[in-house]
Amino acid sequence: MQPTATVLVYSDDSTTREQVRLATGRRPAPDAPVVEFVECATPAAVVKELDKGGIDVCVLDGEAVPMGGMGLCRQIKDEIFNCPPVLLLIGRPQDAWLATWSRADAAVALPVEPVEFAAALAALLRQERLQSA
Repeated sequence: MQPTATVLVYSDDSTTREQVRLATGRRPAPDAPVVEFVECATPAAVVKELDKGGIDVCVLDGEAVPMGGMGLCRQIKDEIFNCPPVLLLIGRPQDAWLATWSRADAAVALPVEPVEFAAALAALLRQERLQSA
């Protein structure tokens, strides 16, 4: 049986969540596990899913409304014990410093560019697998 990874995707925009799913495919890289998605459209749903456990990586939309992924990232890094790595979707490459402020583990610009996104997600999944071993 192949290992699977659970990726939480937060965005109030269903199109952004779809871009993430399509860019990832079944797996973001040949050496990465098969991905299952948990989609959330509200910050409360994100916290609820993280409290349940079992999330390997979070993908947060920095442009989400009413609470952007940057603020949510900072909140979950403070409040969730052993918070999974966070890949932040930012509006412009110049916002990378804000991603650092939010304590995101990686950031890619919107709209989702499949090759760049898949590489960033695969790197976080590899890092999570190494830390779990």
